[in-house]
Amino acid sequence: LLYSALFSFYTRVWIPDPEEVWKSAEIIKDYKEGDKVLHLKLEDESTLEYSIGPKDNALPFLRNPDILVGENDLTALSYLHEPGYKAVTVMYPKLKGTLFSPKWYILIPKVYILVTFEDEKNQSIIVSGESGAGKTVSAKYAMRFFATVGGSANDTNVEEKVLASSPIMEAIGNAKTTRNDNSSRFGKYIQIGFDRRYHIIGANMRTYLLEKSRVVFQAEEERNYHIFYQLCASSSLPEFKDLTLTSAEDFTYTSLGENIFIEGVNDAEDLVKTREALTMLGVKEIHQMSIFKVIASILHLGNVGIVSERDGESCHINRDGTHLHHFCRLLGIEQEQMEHWLCRRKLVTTAETYVKNMSHAQAVNARDALAKHIYAHLFDWIVEHINKALHTSTKQHSFIGVLDIYGFETFEINSFEQFCINYANEKLQQQFNSHVFKLEQEEYMKEQIPWTLIDFYDNQPCIDLIEAKLGILDLLDEECKVPKGTDQNWAQKLYSQHSNSGHFEKPRMSNRSFIVVHFADKVEYQCDGFLEKNRDTVYEEQINILKASQVSTLCCSSPSSQASVYASRFLMSLHDGNHTLAHVLLSGLFKQLIDFQANRGLTLPTPSTVSPEQPAIHEQFDSRRAVQQLRACGVLETIRISAAGYPSRWTYPDFFSRYRVLMSKKDMTIGDKKQVCKNLLETLIKDPDKFQFGKTKIFFRAGQVAYLEKLRADKFRFACINIQKTVRGWLQRIRYRKIRKSAITLQRYGRGYLARRYAEMLRLTRAALICQKQYRMVRVRREYLRTRRAVITIQAFARGMFIRRLYQEFLLHHKAMIIQKTVRGWLVRKKYLRARYAAIVIQCFYRRVRAKRQLKQLKIAARSAEHFKNLNVGMENKIVQLQKKMDNQSKEYKTQNEQLVVTNTTLGSEVTKLQKEVETLRSRQTAGTQVTSLQEELEKLRAELQEAHAQRKQIEEEFSNEKQGLEQVRKDRVEELEKENTFLKKEKEEMNRQAGDVSQKEIRLQVELDEERQRYQNLVKEYSRLEQRYENLQEDMSSMKFHPGHRRNPSNQSSLGSDSNYPSISMSEVGDTDDTIQQVEEMGIEKAAMDLSVFMKLQKRVRELEQERKRLQTNLEKVEELKDDINADLAYNSLKRQELETENKKLKNDLNELRKAVADRASDNNSSNELQEGYNLLLNQLKAANEELDVRKEEVLMLKTQIVNSTRQSENINHIVKWTNIKKPLDSEDTGDAPDLKNKAQDWGYLNEDGELGLAYQGLKQVARLLEAQLQTQSRQHKDELEALHTQIELLKDSLEKKQEMLDHFSTLSPDALVEFSVQQEITRLTNENLDLKELVEKLEKNEKKLKKQLRIYMKKVQELEVSQATKSRPELTRQVTVQRKEKDFEGMLEYYKEDEALLVKTLITEMKPNAVSATVPCLPAYILFMCIRHADYINDDQKVHSLLTTTINAIKKVLKRNNDDFEMTSFWLANASRVLHCLKQYSGDEAFMTQNTVKQNEHCLKNFDLAEYRQVLSDLSIQVYQQLVRVAEGIMQPMIVSAMLESESIPSLAGVKPMGYRNRSSSLDCESGGPAGYTLQALIRQLGQFYTVMADHGLDPEISQQVVRQLFYSINAVTLNNLLLRKDVCSWSTGVQLRYNISQLEEWLRGKNLHQSGAVATMEPVIQAAQLLQVKKKTSQDAEAICSLCTALSLQQIVKILNLYTPLNEFEERVTVSFIRDIQNRLQDRIENNQLLVDTKYTFPVLFPYTPSALSLETVHIPASLSLHFLTRV
Repeated sequence: LLYSALFSFYTRVWIPDPEEVWKSAEIIKDYKEGDKVLHLKLEDESTLEYSIGPKDNALPFLRNPDILVGENDLTALSYLHEPGYKAVTVMYPKLKGTLFSPKWYILIPKVYILVTFEDEKNQSIIVSGESGAGKTVSAKYAMRFFATVGGSANDTNVEEKVLASSPIMEAIGNAKTTRNDNSSRFGKYIQIGFDRRYHIIGANMRTYLLEKSRVVFQAEEERNYHIFYQLCASSSLPEFKDLTLTSAEDFTYTSLGENIFIEGVNDAEDLVKTREALTMLGVKEIHQMSIFKVIASILHLGNVGIVSERDGESCHINRDGTHLHHFCRLLGIEQEQMEHWLCRRKLVTTAETYVKNMSHAQAVNARDALAKHIYAHLFDWIVEHINKALHTSTKQHSFIGVLDIYGFETFEINSFEQFCINYANEKLQQQFNSHVFKLEQEEYMKEQIPWTLIDFYDNQPCIDLIEAKLGILDLLDEECKVPKGTDQNWAQKLYSQHSNSGHFEKPRMSNRSFIVVHFADKVEYQCDGFLEKNRDTVYEEQINILKASQVSTLCCSSPSSQASVYASRFLMSLHDGNHTLAHVLLSGLFKQLIDFQANRGLTLPTPSTVSPEQPAIHEQFDSRRAVQQLRACGVLETIRISAAGYPSRWTYPDFFSRYRVLMSKKDMTIGDKKQVCKNLLETLIKDPDKFQFGKTKIFFRAGQVAYLEKLRADKFRFACINIQKTVRGWLQRIRYRKIRKSAITLQRYGRGYLARRYAEMLRLTRAALICQKQYRMVRVRREYLRTRRAVITIQAFARGMFIRRLYQEFLLHHKAMIIQKTVRGWLVRKKYLRARYAAIVIQCFYRRVRAKRQLKQLKIAARSAEHFKNLNVGMENKIVQLQKKMDNQSKEYKTQNEQLVVTNTTLGSEVTKLQKEVETLRSRQTAGTQVTSLQEELEKLRAELQEAHAQRKQIEEEFSNEKQGLEQVRKDRVEELEKENTFLKKEKEEMNRQAGDVSQKEIRLQVELDEERQRYQNLVKEYSRLEQRYENLQEDMSSMKFHPGHRRNPSNQSSLGSDSNYPSISMSEVGDTDDTIQQVEEMGIEKAAMDLSVFMKLQKRVRELEQERKRLQTNLEKVEELKDDINADLAYNSLKRQELETENKKLKNDLNELRKAVADRASDNNSSNELQEGYNLLLNQLKAANEELDVRKEEVLMLKTQIVNSTRQSENINHIVKWTNIKKPLDSEDTGDAPDLKNKAQDWGYLNEDGELGLAYQGLKQVARLLEAQLQTQSRQHKDELEALHTQIELLKDSLEKKQEMLDHFSTLSPDALVEFSVQQEITRLTNENLDLKELVEKLEKNEKKLKKQLRIYMKKVQELEVSQATKSRPELTRQVTVQRKEKDFEGMLEYYKEDEALLVKTLITEMKPNAVSATVPCLPAYILFMCIRHADYINDDQKVHSLLTTTINAIKKVLKRNNDDFEMTSFWLANASRVLHCLKQYSGDEAFMTQNTVKQNEHCLKNFDLAEYRQVLSDLSIQVYQQLVRVAEGIMQPMIVSAMLESESIPSLAGVKPMGYRNRSSSLDCESGGPAGYTLQALIRQLGQFYTVMADHGLDPEISQQVVRQLFYSINAVTLNNLLLRKDVCSWSTGVQLRYNISQLEEWLRGKNLHQSGAVATMEPVIQAAQLLQVKKKTSQDAEAICSLCTALSLQQIVKILNLYTPLNEFEERVTVSFIRDIQNRLQDRIENNQLLVDTKYTFPVLFPYTPSALSLETVHIPASLSLHFLTRV
């Protein structure tokens, strides 16, 4: 039943294939029990009938879902078998750089997370694999990752030194082979140490079995070590001329492989990188040249020609070559001795010692052995120096080890080196198998489930063949001890001893080779050279010559590596009597090394690098080779071990969350999740052996999880079918309703059309009837109307005749009256017009005079830029006025037309009446005289009527002309205004553009200022670090002084144990500051104290840093001054504009008032002369009033100044009187003025008990003298002003002439040129004014400095005089009068004695606790210190000011050093240090800092000293305290960020939505007992709130608090984003939702604290976009476009990394496709950005301390008694 359920339709399987090893297929027909054929469909759509049966094939392996392709945790696989793992690992090369990251890139972050966050145990990585599989590169990537993520705890750049060791070791230990261009020919183990904060603090390296034979021999197409070729490629450099090197083809040791080049590799550039790495690791230039000399000497040694003698038993050196000379010269040895002992050796017997000649072969072997010996010791020296550079004295908390050990090698010719390498791989494979088995066993025991022993492949027989007694290595060592031992004899011993072993074979066609069956493959080894390489013979005479070399420490010193330790032990165990040979049997040495490494107990992830390519053939995938390497690495055996037990495992919460869809509602109501899971499994899986229940996990046999996944998928599929059924039915119903609605609509429209046609027919029929009716009616009506019209016409003519007769009679009477009225009106109008003309003439004359004045003012105003603005401002009003004027004129025109029409009508009616009357009179009277008079009168009336018509026409013409003129004027004015408006708009745009340029310049200046500030603060940080280091050294020296005597330490022990007479450190080796500090540590404090040059160089370095700091500070001040000048100019212009606008408004109001007054006077008086005189009188009065007002203002200011000075003088007098308590008699002048007091008293005490009367009299005299002096001063000032006015009048005349010329020039210019010229003139004027002001400021500054110097000199003289007078004997008074001291107001100063300074600093700083002043004014210590500084300034004691400020700064530094991890204390002193800095600025006397002060605060300004330099020192101190505050806060928040932002479940509904497959295999935490609780988001927010509350309570400036919060949010962003980029388990949709919610909570906290304007949200933008990237769709090109526009703060590398790590929540969600990621890369390839993957967590924003004056007045500060500052006196 289970098989039929699993092997159903659509199931995918793996079938074997001869070419691809495994091929994917899909079942197209359900399988039933008993079927012999399985119907399959391959990936190429072809079908296949797969035979099944006991004789044929078993059922094929099931394929894992696509969601698990690329999975890292193999326990997450549904089916754990060979093709399943092959699908996981082999998919990487096909998709590298696109969808999945290789397993290596997933393992490295996992190891780091295990060390830092999860297990916190030491981890080691063994990198294994076949030669050329990429082990070296993988190990290098691992170290690069750890160095990048871990970083260093301080500024020692340990991580860079760790990375710098790679190019050095590759140069001296890597070479080209037939399979790999950069093959490691040695083994190394690098251990990277971390502190408690998981920063890199140091590293250590161990090396194993360097392939020395490669120095003297290389196979075809292979190369020697890279360093030889790098030196030869750079031989043309000047520093390498002394090495006398040429091309690598000219040297024997580098040309044996017949190919000295590697494609794509530049050896010269690699040497530059090697030298840079050596320099970074502290190898000095002289030592580097020594290394290169040794390497060059090896090349010359290989070219030394050895010529055989005729007898064949001896040889000699060829004297034609110069290579031996160069070899000896480079090493500094004697050429004759080396030439002698290269061809001879010394034999020592019991009786005598004699020298024996060597044959040619022996001499060549000895020469090669010497070259190998030199290179091996050089290699050991370099490794030892690297370890010294990476060593640290800090305690190591944890470490990560990376073991890059030899890969399994099999070549056409395999020798001793391949045998040792394959032997090491056998040992590692054994350890790996036992390690995996042990993990399985521990897991089962932790979970307390029953388990049985699992059989696994054991390669112990093969290891016994090699290392057991009488094994291959034992026989090899035995043959080496035989005097005449040969490779042939050793081979025969192997054949006879191991012929029956299953892991040893003898080749059929050879007697000088043997075959070993390794776990990976069979390897045939050639016996030639085994004995010689195992002996590694070097003659003692040659070693003795090298010991006298100048570079003996590099080529023949005893190495300190672990290998040499074992070598020495092994030599001591040998009992060979021949002392002429150094028999170092490498087989025994290597065996001990392997045992040593195996016994280290490495807890290790062991990645196996797999190369799916043929050797030296890239980009060609070979499945068979990949599977072969997987088998060779033992990975498939590991899978078999895991599959034999319970490979799949789920925690109870994860199982419940994933498979709750299979549970019933009844099970869901049970609270115990364990019981629910047990009930479900017992229901679904009947066989109890298929699963086991542990304490925290459920364990499954292979395939059971797949069965559960199938049930779950079927459940989801059934639910999907129901949903689809419902949705499709709903869609069909909607479609049916649409069709039905459409049919009804069509029917409705059809029926309507038919009804409309019928209605049209009825309408036409009715219309025809109506037409007929109407036609008949019209015909009859026309006849009727014609008859009616004729009757009416007859009646009308008759009636008209009678009416006209009557009308003529009335008309005659009316016309007479009209004529009279018109004539009288005409006479009156004539008189009015004459009067109006006279008034207009007078007005025109007056207006011309006023217009001339206005013209002058307008000409003056036209030259200013305000004119154009005023034109623009009044344009709309003028247009509106013109429009209103036109409307009024049009209304008047209409009114006049209506009047003319009425007049015409009345005149017409009157004429008609008169005509009727005339006719009537004619008919009645026959007398001719009356008729004649009437006719004459009629003619007159007609003439008048014609004149009236002519006048009317003339008025109309005048009106039309005037209207046209006004219209033309309006049009011209509108055009002018439009032109002016256009011009003003252009000018406005130009000004806006200039303003934009200025703003851009300001932005650039701001950026440069920030960069300069950042560099300066970094220097301050470096300076503080060096200062701290210097203080530590001083403390160590002081401790050495207080503890005299000799103490044994590692340094002097090593020096005592050494036989060398040379000191360990020479003066020539002392380099830069870092080397000096390192030497101090190595030498010890006592020796370093004796070496003054070390401290001199430290002091020199400090001075250089100080000079650099001053230079940067100067640049910073210049930039800030430039910015202040720009801001000052802008502020000055704005203030000037406001003042001009205000004065303009006042002048307008005055002018309007004057106009009203003139109009009133004009209405009262008709005389124009009186009007003009009144106007002039008002103007004169106004001018006089203004002049009087100015004079009074100046007098008031002068009086205020004099009064202030007099009060200060009186206060000083009273102060002196009270301090000295001396009663002085009245002077002679006073006694002369008051003779009646001479006999009564001789002192002030008799006048008044308190002396008030005398003081009042003295004050009156001083006031009188003051007024007299003031009058004299005013008279002199008036004279000076008069002269100045005369001079000014002349200047104004000249200026007026120039302006007249400019005005004439203006009249000739076009409007555009006029505007441009005026702007240039304005700019020139402002520039000149600016230059004049700057000159004036410079003069004032110089005068101020001179006056200050003179004042200081005078004050010193006054003090000296006071001291001298005090020392003299005072005259005795005849009478002692008590003068009572008047209580004086507190002036905000505190006095203390010099000897109380230490107590003051101790009380206020050293022993001050923030809680002691929490209930008082914030920053109370700062105010108290400044009040003490004020008093020292008041008494002009510069030593006291200097001492107090210096002691205060040093005490603050000591307190912060003692409390370097206390946030509250650091915040407290940051607030106080910044407040002292603000007080020094606020009370400095500089006008820039006094704008917000009160009058009383301005009185408290410093009088004598300029403390600008101390302000800079305090600013640097504040920067240091700020950096310490940020560092402490980040240290507190560091462990909280990842847990709070990424791991805590702030949204409970997302707790079960996790990506499948991410379950920790090794951990078995007890869920019931509960583990350590992680930090939540609320805890992080509470911590931030606590930080902000502490800073606010201490009175820290809000701007600084905002910068601290911004820096902390940047740290949250950096840590969160880095972990997101390194952890695949958090790159899912649910994490994106959770992360966005957490960020919104942080933003809400910022808004609640009113910090949303601090820029903190902007620092979170990268992680916000990363969260959005996890949530958005990632499928179509529109989605790619949206992502590109969304993720502007993320780099391309970060976007691709997140997309690669993105993990679907379940199998129904699709992965991010390769094409989608490539689309993203193509769209963003042109983006200019930083390609750094991880965010720099150490970056610090430059801090800015804005000036924040205090509103608190110093005299109001209250000092609590709890501070015990009784020794301070209020002044």
